[in-house]
Amino acid sequence: MTVPTDRSSARTTPSRLPMPNLLLRSLLFSLGMLASTGIVASLVVLCFFLPFHQRYRLTQCWSRFNLWWLRATCRIDYRLSGAEHIPDRTVIVMAKHQSTWETLFLNQYLPPTAWVVKRELLWLPFFGWALALVRPIAINRQSGASAVKQVLRQGIEHLRQGQWVLIFPEGTRVAPGARRRYGMGGAMLAAHSGYPILPVAHNAGECWPRGVFLKRPGTIRVAFGPLIASEGRSPQELNRQVEEWIEGAMKRLGADSAP
Repeated sequence: MTVPTDRSSARTTPSRLPMPNLLLRSLLFSLGMLASTGIVASLVVLCFFLPFHQRYRLTQCWSRFNLWWLRATCRIDYRLSGAEHIPDRTVIVMAKHQSTWETLFLNQYLPPTAWVVKRELLWLPFFGWALALVRPIAINRQSGASAVKQVLRQGIEHLRQGQWVLIFPEGTRVAPGARRRYGMGGAMLAAHSGYPILPVAHNAGECWPRGVFLKRPGTIRVAFGPLIASEGRSPQELNRQVEEWIEGAMKRLGADSAP
């Protein structure tokens, strides 16, 4: 899979702009994202009869537009390393989750992918209906073992059909510098299916934090790690290796972003 690496040479640390400027830029972006979400979600729903890959391509166009719009309005770009690790075969992606940004980036950057999401997202008008049409694995996060079994069952089905599976092992967005327990779902899926894991680290929360309206200009750093083989290995061992790589990469990204 041939992919570009750097999109910007600017430093990662978010730059400072006057508050009115930040507010206006963030407002413009939010309006554009809201409008594009309504338009594309409606198109996906109206095109329910199209093959899956064509419906998915519509969502990738939505992600590309919003990344461009974010760059144009809020001056947020990204810089990528480890692109040589992205394979041409089906894998399980396990990624850090800090922001909405990585959902846009990974959706447009990777091949068609089954996302493990909370089922409540499917209940949202238009957006949820469109999401259901791109075949996510929608789980009840409160159901514990039942949710893990669902990830295993549906995940293996997607993988055998050639569709990548993406899991945020911490289960929710975490603030920069924070850390949550890594759930076992992704590692168990890898151990049971034999498909390798592609780990992903990034620091998007520094520019677009969870629950914060203001977006701060800067260059987000994204790192793809070497594939982690899963055959003949236990879920505990896999989960530990994924966590060690992602958290180690997060420290390196933090060191690189220091002034």
